[in-house]
Amino acid sequence: MSSSVKLSISPDFKDIYLLADEVPVFKTFLSGKWFLGSETFDVKTPIDGSLIARVSKPDWFLVEDSLRMVREVGRWRVRDLPGDKRLEIIFKTADLLESRIEDFTEVLVLNAGKLRSQAKGEVTASIERLRKAPLDLRSIYGDYVPGDWSFQTLESEAVVRREPYGVVLSIIPYNYPLFDTVNKFTYSFVAGNAVLIKPPSADPIVVLMFVKTALDAGVPPESVGVVTLSGKEMSKLVSDPRIDVISFTGSTEVGKEVLRSAGIKQFIMELGGGDPVIVLSDANLEVASQKIVTGITSYAGQRCDAIKIVIVEESVYEDLKNMLVRDLSKVRVGDPRSEESGMGPLIDERSVNEVIEAVNDSLRLGGKILYGGRRLGPTYVEPTLIEITDKKALEKAKLYRDEVFGPIALITSFRDLDEAVRIANGRRYGLDAAIFGHDIVKIRKLVRYLEVGVIYVNEFPRHGIGYYPFGGRKESGIGREGIGYSIEQVTALKTIIYNYKGTGIWHYM
Repeated sequence: MSSSVKLSISPDFKDIYLLADEVPVFKTFLSGKWFLGSETFDVKTPIDGSLIARVSKPDWFLVEDSLRMVREVGRWRVRDLPGDKRLEIIFKTADLLESRIEDFTEVLVLNAGKLRSQAKGEVTASIERLRKAPLDLRSIYGDYVPGDWSFQTLESEAVVRREPYGVVLSIIPYNYPLFDTVNKFTYSFVAGNAVLIKPPSADPIVVLMFVKTALDAGVPPESVGVVTLSGKEMSKLVSDPRIDVISFTGSTEVGKEVLRSAGIKQFIMELGGGDPVIVLSDANLEVASQKIVTGITSYAGQRCDAIKIVIVEESVYEDLKNMLVRDLSKVRVGDPRSEESGMGPLIDERSVNEVIEAVNDSLRLGGKILYGGRRLGPTYVEPTLIEITDKKALEKAKLYRDEVFGPIALITSFRDLDEAVRIANGRRYGLDAAIFGHDIVKIRKLVRYLEVGVIYVNEFPRHGIGYYPFGGRKESGIGREGIGYSIEQVTALKTIIYNYKGTGIWHYM
């Protein structure tokens, strides 16, 4: 697909890496300073598997020391900053991120395998998320509760306030390493929490770059840390009682492990998805086809809100099926650095293996490949659409039961709305769903019965900056990501009751 890839690092980040044999070796940030340890792990590009960097891996002693500093010093440093000062730091972080947009874009292309347009879109979304931080504050104000509505509380009153929990552990997925870091940092920090960040091992570089940018903007160094351990090594930190909140984005399987290890904490868990789409007979099929194909192939289907099953009313089934095949055939797979590519690689070879395994599983159950299904290289695969008409076979398919992180979807038909709802709700996930059509009565019925966190009408699922809150039901998660919503789960309610009995402030009839 391409020749060897070399990572070029801006002088703005010279403090966070060293060169060894022309390969940058990145430090990690713990205990208030950049640290380069004796042990590192390799970071490769999904474009061709080239080694593009190494990242320092801390021992547990350093992680423990950093957690101690964050807990004992850092959480108070950020909490004691006035709210407008925290906003000032967030705005300055946005300005610095904007000035470094090309650096972040380039690293996302090379390390995450994103098309340049997608990489730049992630950076601009991150900048916007930082600048939308004031909207988070709509959920941080408390309440005044008068006591004269109960005889037991006469001559008293209460204030109900929100205050930061203390330390938020943010666990970041590989598919949006910059945006998810920025989002979790923003709602945690603006509320007055210290933040520890666990970056994805596959593409951690932009996380380290963002932390450098936030520190340059004035974030107290004692109030942030980057734990560059593998997921398998995180259970000790996850279970530590000094962690107050865990904000996790990732697979349902890993999320369950986090919940088992963590103990009693606050959680924001954005877990597995893979979304169903229901297409009604009165839908604009041309528009629906184009949007569905985008929902299947955007970032090679490596999105929790990617479309994984297309459920089509019988009368338009054949027409839409043919349109989807036509539009999928227009998606050119190739090197994400090329402007001609419409879809890049998957993050690693194992991900492609899982897609091929799902294809073969569907074929064993009587499925039919309508388009794609072939491996194009170690990390490249064709966008794939598989038809399974037998509903019992459909329910047994890996693509239906599990979330396969790749550009692959099932298609089947339905006779009535009840059948469409049964198919959509039969999966263990409940993140999003999409409906294409115009009959408002049918749409309203689907809206009532679909067991998901978000429904998109005449649009493919896309969470964007979280302007509209999103999150799952069933095995798709706990809580909500979204501007003005997540902040409720990183802040604790505290009720303060004032007793004035006998002081004569109130005279009751």
